[in-house]
Amino acid sequence: MGRRTKIVGPVGRYGPRYGVSVRKRVRDVLLKKQGPHVCPFCGAEGTVVRVSVGIWKCKKCGNVWAGAAYTPRSGLASYFKKYIVK
Repeated sequence: MGRRTKIVGPVGRYGPRYGVSVRKRVRDVLLKKQGPHVCPFCGAEGTVVRVSVGIWKCKKCGNVWAGAAYTPRSGLASYFKKYIVK
């Protein structure tokens, strides 16, 4: 039996388990984490990968920085300057 992910997305692997509201929350987190991200340093789209929880790296420019757990920039990042570290 194949996975039913066309409608429910990446949470189709859970099937009917855990309830709808929990799966919707997990779906939102997974789509944020796995979606394409823009590098805050070079502006390249789709080159940012998550190394670990909160650690992000751009494949193009090689910058590594600390961000949020599921997104490269947290909500607080808009209050602080960008620092380029190489």
